[in-house]
Amino acid sequence: MIARFLTAAALLAASPMLLAGEALTGEVQKQATNWTAISMFVIFIALTMGITKWAAKRNTSTADYYTAGGSITGFQNGMAIAGDYMSAASFLGISALVFTSGYDGLIYSIGFLVGWPLILFLMAERLRNLGKFTFSDVASYRLGQTQIRILSAFGSLVVVAFYLIAQMVGAGKLIQLLFGLDYYVAVILVGVLMVMYVLFGGMLATTWVQIIKAILLLSGASFMALMVMKHVGFDFGTLFSEAVKIHDKGTAIMSPGGLVTDPVSAISLGLALMFGTAGLPHILMRFFTVSDAKEARKSVFYATGFIGYFYILTFIIGFGAILLVSTNPEYKDATGAIIGGTNMVAIHLANAVGGNLFLGFISAVAFATILAVVSGLTLAGASAVSHDLYACVIKKGKAKEEDEMRVTKITTLSLGVLAILLGIAFEKQNIAFMVGLAFSIAASCNFPVLFLSMYWKNLTTRGALIGGSLGLFTALLLTVLSPTVWVQVLGNAQAIFPYSYPALFSVLVAFIGIWFFSITDKSKMASDERERFFPQFVRSQTGLGATGAVAH
Repeated sequence: MIARFLTAAALLAASPMLLAGEALTGEVQKQATNWTAISMFVIFIALTMGITKWAAKRNTSTADYYTAGGSITGFQNGMAIAGDYMSAASFLGISALVFTSGYDGLIYSIGFLVGWPLILFLMAERLRNLGKFTFSDVASYRLGQTQIRILSAFGSLVVVAFYLIAQMVGAGKLIQLLFGLDYYVAVILVGVLMVMYVLFGGMLATTWVQIIKAILLLSGASFMALMVMKHVGFDFGTLFSEAVKIHDKGTAIMSPGGLVTDPVSAISLGLALMFGTAGLPHILMRFFTVSDAKEARKSVFYATGFIGYFYILTFIIGFGAILLVSTNPEYKDATGAIIGGTNMVAIHLANAVGGNLFLGFISAVAFATILAVVSGLTLAGASAVSHDLYACVIKKGKAKEEDEMRVTKITTLSLGVLAILLGIAFEKQNIAFMVGLAFSIAASCNFPVLFLSMYWKNLTTRGALIGGSLGLFTALLLTVLSPTVWVQVLGNAQAIFPYSYPALFSVLVAFIGIWFFSITDKSKMASDERERFFPQFVRSQTGLGATGAVAH
């Protein structure tokens, strides 16, 4: 059975690498059943299910369920953030980008990294000191609880929905490729496992799934990079010069400019990656799992190190694939194209440097990676509904803990069923724009409201509500009118909005909207909100009154 579609809509679907989707085309084929990979994956599931059982016994309150009772250390949280952020397709997609375009692949790697110093220096400490379970706690700290929580929850759910669809479709295609399993089996399997981790284990189980996955992915990628460097005598000069000789593009692979051709798109892409990272609900939620602001800072420090190291490895793996995969006829089909499309080069390289056993290991790690990411997304979506909407908006902060937990579990089940149904519904669609859209919305709605609520004294509820809504609507509208959707998905001849990435425009609209509607707000409520900035500032700096770790 051969399914033909853009690889951008296949493997890259599982990550922000979709922003680079149009750079990669090829054919994806269902492979023979890989029993080594399946057996290794079964071992991973058995281990993580054991952890879920252990975590379930410790989940006695909403604090335990949403934030693991604040008991995660800075190092553990840093590793878990890295596990949440490094997706299967960052690994496969960036390696493939480097394989096809050389240096340009590194631009995307760095793009995913630059958001982290912003979070470290400007946000981590204040988030931990002001929030309890979700970033809406921080955004609505001195503003109108109902309005801001509805906006933040809606922003979170939209980001989670688009991200989740992309992950589920990506999971189906990826498992079809790596394990030889049927698409529907793969999607249902991911959905069921994701619900089990989140439903029973909560944040504690999700955290440990992410930590184990990060260790496995970093170990596997390190081994691959080490074997590539051994092949060239541990000399980068040899690696690059040999690649230039072999590659069709020659010296062009060592220079930038092949993927993003105009400066507007380049800036827009950069803004989406940088501010989008600082607005992703499943990433922001991780800062409430540590005991205090110091541990929050530490966790970003460690996460940045792990993520940076990982993206350097993908660069070496990409160039290694040029040397060891493109020159080996074993990895090519009758037409001379890479078997399974260019996104398979990292998997082929695993076979080239470590044989079938290591190939099975890397395949299992790729699947584990998807599970770790979807679990984090599901937990963020469930907490937006149960904590923000049910407990704080509908019940006005007076919800009983057992009622809130019940709503959380119902939401988790619903999200699982919805994810499976959407994964099946979008099987044949080009969903290459979805994670790009998720990043744009996070950058245009979540980030401006959150950032200005912590840093700008004159922010009012009216400004945040109108500006944030404008940012969200602009990001959605411009994505639909862009070449990615208007031409490639809807089949029109020419796009109304000429650029692929809307973030530059939608982020500007959000910030200007928030600024304008805040400074023109002369109401009594607005002046009260401005007066509450100083007490908020004191708490954000000192942590006085912040929730600490829960004793067990």
